[in-house]
Amino acid sequence: MSDQSTDLRETVRQRYAAAALKVTEGGGTACCEPESALYAIDERAALPAEALAASLGCGNPIAVAELREGERVLDLGSGGGIDVLLSARRVGPTGRAYGLDMTDEMLELALANARKAGATNVEFLKGTIEAIPLPADTVDVVISNCVINLSVDKPSVFAETHRVLRPGGRIGISDVVADDTLTPAQRAERGDHVGCIAGALSFAEYRAGLEAAGFEDVEITATHPVADGMHSAVVRARKGG
Repeated sequence: MSDQSTDLRETVRQRYAAAALKVTEGGGTACCEPESALYAIDERAALPAEALAASLGCGNPIAVAELREGERVLDLGSGGGIDVLLSARRVGPTGRAYGLDMTDEMLELALANARKAGATNVEFLKGTIEAIPLPADTVDVVISNCVINLSVDKPSVFAETHRVLRPGGRIGISDVVADDTLTPAQRAERGDHVGCIAGALSFAEYRAGLEAAGFEDVEITATHPVADGMHSAVVRARKGG
């Protein structure tokens, strides 16, 4: 990894650590704007306030992941745990929800939130989304909420996601995606790297990256604008099998 990539990853880690500490100390959120309003009222009502305050995504992957009873689901960049806890409810006691995060402060907050929610079918893992600490063919579904755009090595994220999915498994991702007409420099002008914009792929780049990793039936659907030429989008695809 280049020095610049290492610096970018560390910047992201520091900002999300600060966000977790702000929530823990009762000071609200930092980094991306909280997006808990994108979740249904009954979903929000069942979660600890700290999980809602630490929701720093750009969408609601739970709404598109079509989780089923008994499935095993992995959330890439799980933060304060909101999507892990909601996934755990969807898959039920016979299923399991994993959360992966590289930030100690977020992992501590997520574990505390899981205890408050009484969730027993969850597990939080420390690591990066470019090197997922799970065996191959482990999970049925991979979700993520405005995190993959922050990665400095997206081909590795796509390859690792494909690896840990079981044959026939699927992804349901919310992410920021750029119009194909925008250059990387133009994307950078619209926001900083940790603000969920500067690292965004274009629609064509996202599709090509997933297909290069082996995914099939790739669908990328814009949901709402986040900046000029930048969109929150839902990304779906499946692993053959």
